[in-house]
Amino acid sequence: MGDANLNLSTSQRLQPFLILAKSVKGAAVSKLIMDALAAPGVYVFSELYQAPTSSRFAAKHGDVVRYNNLLRIFMYGTFSDYTEQASELPELNEVQLTKLKHLSVVTLAERSRTLRYALLQEYLKMSSVRQLEDLIIDAFYQGILRGKLDQRRQVLEVEFALGRDLRPEQLGQTIDTLAQWADVSERVLATIDNRIQAIHDTMNHVLWQRTDHDHKVEQLRQDVKQKKELSIGGSSGQTATAGVRTRRTPASDSMMTDDEHIFPHGSERGGRAKKSRGMKRYMVGHQ
Repeated sequence: MGDANLNLSTSQRLQPFLILAKSVKGAAVSKLIMDALAAPGVYVFSELYQAPTSSRFAAKHGDVVRYNNLLRIFMYGTFSDYTEQASELPELNEVQLTKLKHLSVVTLAERSRTLRYALLQEYLKMSSVRQLEDLIIDAFYQGILRGKLDQRRQVLEVEFALGRDLRPEQLGQTIDTLAQWADVSERVLATIDNRIQAIHDTMNHVLWQRTDHDHKVEQLRQDVKQKKELSIGGSSGQTATAGVRTRRTPASDSMMTDDEHIFPHGSERGGRAKKSRGMKRYMVGHQ
């Protein structure tokens, strides 16, 4: 059971006594206090102590004052406080003594989470280790303590202890502690906020770099594509011009005579042919 739930449970178990405190008078107030101190599961008593009826009768009746003083010891005192004032306080029964010893261990646990058996025995006036361990185990079952008994080392390792009623002087200390905690919490939250903002800024910068890189890559791709298209277009124009020149050459050659086509001007065979025709005409005329 958690600390908050346990405090709620013990507060709920105190409610019947708070209801009775509104109507009881005289000696009934003393009995009401003793019944509350012996009630199972009731470990906080400040509400009962502050009840108007208890305060009013304590101021008017001296006997009620003794019970109110006892109630204060159960609120934030210890078994040692009771033994020192026992002559001025009402006598406790075994159930009430056990509860006060439980609360005394809780008070010690506020100072140290490791409690030696020897210290506890002296503090609680218990001579037997077995009795001490039985008392602590009972506190475990009641839910006001949680921890481990190390019999080899003879220590109690406390993991959890119930929060008790505050002393009047502890209220200011508690307020100061809470104020310091709030201040530290604000600084921690501010540090976390700054860290989160730095992470967001870094992520935005990385995203911008990636977007800019993708844009540049796409621009470069477009430039390469355009240059390639221009290069292919220029090569096609040169090829078309070469084809036109090739087709004109046969047309020009077809205008040449057969002899010129076979034997170019000035060749030896062409000259001989002309001479032969001349000689033939000469011979015919001579006859």
